[in-house]
Amino acid sequence: MTSSINRRATLIGLFTILIWSTLAILGVLAGPIPPFQLVAMAFTLVFVLTLVIWTVRGERPWSQLRLPARVWGLGIGGLFGYHLLYFVGIQSAPPAAANLINYLWPMLIVLFSALLPTTSGVGSLRWFHLTGATLGLLGTVLIVTAGTGITIDTAYIPGYLAALGAALTWSSYSVLSRRFAHVSTNAVGGFCGATALLAWGAHLALEPTIWPDSFTAWIAIAALGLGPVGSAFFLWDHAVKHGDLRVLGASAYAAPMLSTLSLVVFGFAEPSWTLALACILIAGGGLLAARDMIAGRQH
Repeated sequence: MTSSINRRATLIGLFTILIWSTLAILGVLAGPIPPFQLVAMAFTLVFVLTLVIWTVRGERPWSQLRLPARVWGLGIGGLFGYHLLYFVGIQSAPPAAANLINYLWPMLIVLFSALLPTTSGVGSLRWFHLTGATLGLLGTVLIVTAGTGITIDTAYIPGYLAALGAALTWSSYSVLSRRFAHVSTNAVGGFCGATALLAWGAHLALEPTIWPDSFTAWIAIAALGLGPVGSAFFLWDHAVKHGDLRVLGASAYAAPMLSTLSLVVFGFAEPSWTLALACILIAGGGLLAARDMIAGRQH
């Protein structure tokens, strides 16, 4: 790890993972809203709030959106491309299998970080980074499969490929963002606006429209836009540009673990020994991957 690694940015990334862990419970509380509609509503909210913040600060919105084409391509591909492929995956294949393939992205972040040039501030990939990420993946397997195992049916190959594409898209977006560390995080506001437009288009083309039927559902959707499907992307952008990608990748497996725990706490899922073992594997893997950061050592 070099001196350019920002410890604070890594902690912000870990906080982002905590925010993402609320996705499941908020999704349940939002009710049966079609997925692209839900994404569109959340990203619209965060884009409108971003415009308000820019205006209050005296920042001209158009100046914040004047970005190179490759930056727009990376941002829109990362945010909208990931959600598109993820939903195609879980709708075209058994959700548990597709979700498990999707959760290869934390491991891929750890692996892809080794491909960055040393000038990017990412140090060498060590055994404890890989071991920590592997433990996290094993824990996630237990959560997604509930310890019963999973069968891969060749009839669902298109869905599996879409889920793999989602994993590759999000991990690539996260790692390649490091190449654009000089670009302000304000750019994420533009990515959210573009993603909202594309998500509305996908929704109108592919889904029926179902509006929330309760005050709780509206609050849940607002919370999604303020948190896991909105502001979290600003925090993640800063984290992957300036933090330790290896630690962030391995620790990202805490998101499905914490999501499942929140469902248990609120009575939407049952506790089990399988979940307890998964928690031990994921927490242990995250701590192992962050060994140097915890000890305050740098390479």
